[in-house]
Amino acid sequence: MNRPKDITSVATDGGNSNVMEVSSQGQASLIASIESDVQAEEAKILQDAAGQVSQREQYTDKKIESMLSEARQKAARQGEMIRSKAISQAELEIKRRRLRACNEIICRIMSMVEQKLGLMIGNDMYREVLIGWIVEAALGLGVNTAMINASTEERAVIDESLVDEVQAGIQQSGGLSMTIRLADEPALALQGIILTTENGRMAYNNQVKTRLLRQQRDIQRLIHDTLFAEEQ
Repeated sequence: MNRPKDITSVATDGGNSNVMEVSSQGQASLIASIESDVQAEEAKILQDAAGQVSQREQYTDKKIESMLSEARQKAARQGEMIRSKAISQAELEIKRRRLRACNEIICRIMSMVEQKLGLMIGNDMYREVLIGWIVEAALGLGVNTAMINASTEERAVIDESLVDEVQAGIQQSGGLSMTIRLADEPALALQGIILTTENGRMAYNNQVKTRLLRQQRDIQRLIHDTLFAEEQ
């Protein structure tokens, strides 16, 4: 005779099956939730990392641009300094060359004047020049008696007539009465005259080289104004 199954046992088996099924579903749901959280966290980490990379790239770009800008400014400053230095050196060199040119021209002019005056000794025109130099020296000394000396060629020109003309010129120009006598000393080596007091303590040098040196500044100014007038 067939015995009926235990209802309680059957019910218990069915309940266990349902419990296991529910437990499996919960685990799967929990795992899925965890995986979802992990994926979300990974995405957030990746997003943050990408943001940091982007910020670093922007910072790097700005840093590079800043460095380039600073380098450009530094190069511009250095370039301006180099340019200013080059201009200054060029201007200085131009001034040196101008001065050298002026000095060379002055030397040539003085040499030409000396040669021309040397060739004039002995003619009537130079006689008047000589008188003018002696009168100028006499007025410069301002004494009652003076001794005159000159080169050998010029001493030959200085005669009593010339001395009289000199003394008349002194009287006319400065109102002075001065006695001029030819010195007993050896003749001068260079062209021109020197007038001294009787005691020899004072002298007025009117030799050609000395006169040209006294007028050198005026000659230099004349040359500069003539050569460089267009640049002023």
